Amino acid sequence: MKKDNVFRRILQVRGMGQVISVTTALAAMCVVFAWLNPSFMTSRNISSLLRQVAPILIIGMGQSYVLITGGIDLSIGSVVGMSCMMSATMMTKGVHVLIALPLTALACLFVGFLNGTLIARAKLPPFIATLGTMITARGVAQIVNGNMNTDLISAGGSEVFRDLFYYGKFAGLYTPLWIAILLFLIFNYILSSTRTGRHIYALGSNYEAARFSGVNVKWAMTKAYVVSSFMSCIVGFILMAQSGMGTMDAGNTYELNAVAASVIGGVSTMGGQGLLFGTVIGACIWGVLQNGLQFAGAPLALKNIVIGIVVIVSVLIDRIARGDAIDFKKLFGRGQRPNAG
Repeated sequence: MKKDNVFRRILQVRGMGQVISVTTALAAMCVVFAWLNPSFMTSRNISSLLRQVAPILIIGMGQSYVLITGGIDLSIGSVVGMSCMMSATMMTKGVHVLIALPLTALACLFVGFLNGTLIARAKLPPFIATLGTMITARGVAQIVNGNMNTDLISAGGSEVFRDLFYYGKFAGLYTPLWIAILLFLIFNYILSSTRTGRHIYALGSNYEAARFSGVNVKWAMTKAYVVSSFMSCIVGFILMAQSGMGTMDAGNTYELNAVAASVIGGVSTMGGQGLLFGTVIGACIWGVLQNGLQFAGAPLALKNIVIGIVVIVSVLIDRIARGDAIDFKKLFGRGQRPNAG
């Protein structure tokens, strides 16, 4: 009886139904790709796949925080690039890892704080505010090393850094996955079990109601964007550890991958709903589609088309789940024509 009550409570969690659906879809995709090519399920491929998914999962969690408030963060990819280039530039000039990484993190956190301030206090639309910081952060990534990629990093601690953020293994899993797991445990707890998390959900559910109920909406909004920039900073470190150098185009289109992982996992683009565990599944679906279609010999264009379709279908499912009526006759041009007058 108690087990039934626990299961019922889990199902009543807002957004859990869609998480269960996408988890089922993920399992089905794994079965199909394993049937098409048995090499898909080898331990070597799974380990590589999970390392590939880890950065998308991390930025997806950051984007999820923002989407739950009802906003969007377009600066994610550029902050990844800024993190990669700033830290690599300092390390190629002899700055120790223990100094370069915190200084870079502070710069990235400032971008998140600026996003939150522009949106919550200056009342700029999230799309416009983060579009501006996206362009600015990419400019910073280009200018810090004179509009050139950096040399290979060689500062003190660089080898340990590369192992810690990309090449190292623990219990058979690469370190990027362990970083993603640690961040998930921390930020899932914050979102699901703290007052900050409740305030973030309240913003997306009903901004004015949250404000009148005593929520510090400006500070709660700012926190969400700071979390997003922090996640982007960590991914910048991972990409720099992978290549061993700073590249100006690091993180290109990552903001779109972050949205895809979040939306596929059931985080609503209209705010107020979503679970970080859903983002985990969404990132895994993104990775499985990329990896599985590659094993099937599909061209890159087809992989992008499939992922784009999955995102659109996920948003439509979210609309239907929220009770929004979708007039498919009007959608496909068969609705009643508007009056000429």
